[in-house]
Amino acid sequence: MEAKYKRVLLKLSGEALRGDSSEQATLSASVLHSIASQIKEIYTLGVQLALVLGGGNIIRGLNASDAGIERATGDYMGMLATVINCLALQDCLEKMNVSTRVMSALNINEVAEPYIRRRGIRHLEKNRVVLLAAGTGNPYFTTDTAAALRAMELRADVMFKATQVDGVYDADPRKVKSAKRFERLTYLDVLKRDLKVMDATAVSLCMDNHIPIVVFQMSVAGNMLKAILGQEIGTVIGATQGS
Repeated sequence: MEAKYKRVLLKLSGEALRGDSSEQATLSASVLHSIASQIKEIYTLGVQLALVLGGGNIIRGLNASDAGIERATGDYMGMLATVINCLALQDCLEKMNVSTRVMSALNINEVAEPYIRRRGIRHLEKNRVVLLAAGTGNPYFTTDTAAALRAMELRADVMFKATQVDGVYDADPRKVKSAKRFERLTYLDVLKRDLKVMDATAVSLCMDNHIPIVVFQMSVAGNMLKAILGQEIGTVIGATQGS
């Protein structure tokens, strides 16, 4: 098997790590194992992989502000939640003999390296999976925006956006049975239709820097490998609908 993409930035939501929404746990051991197994599958192909993880399974800045916490403080709390998620996934990956590094936009030297772009590229060149924590390190920016920014900085060929549904729809398919799934979209389609797959800043950054986005369902085993191989899966967002 030959990978279509050699260097990939994967954006994974914190909610994805929770597993079944009926569970009370913030982290699901079975979900972590499933994600780590899919990562190892492409790691063995020699694909260079960096991940940006969200922290919504623990806390979101916006939710914290709804509870009366100042927005910037809530966002920093969310950044710390992403560190927890990165450490959990790192532990699972290393038990599978996958070499990793956690790099944080906030200085937490006891548990993570500081994020330095050139060092991150070097880790990727040495075939280490790089787990990028704490978003951009700044409040008011989403982890989607952090993912787009890191994709540019690390010179990724593509950004993968893992979601809970199998692509981008014109409505929430979990609520609207007649929702239509798109196989291909342009960046402008996403922005004009306000499709909510990623925030507008992240989509605009990818558009300006010609980084395609592949949106697919991570919870289905083998989907990440299909995306790496360039097989038809989910929704591809690019400069043109044929890209």
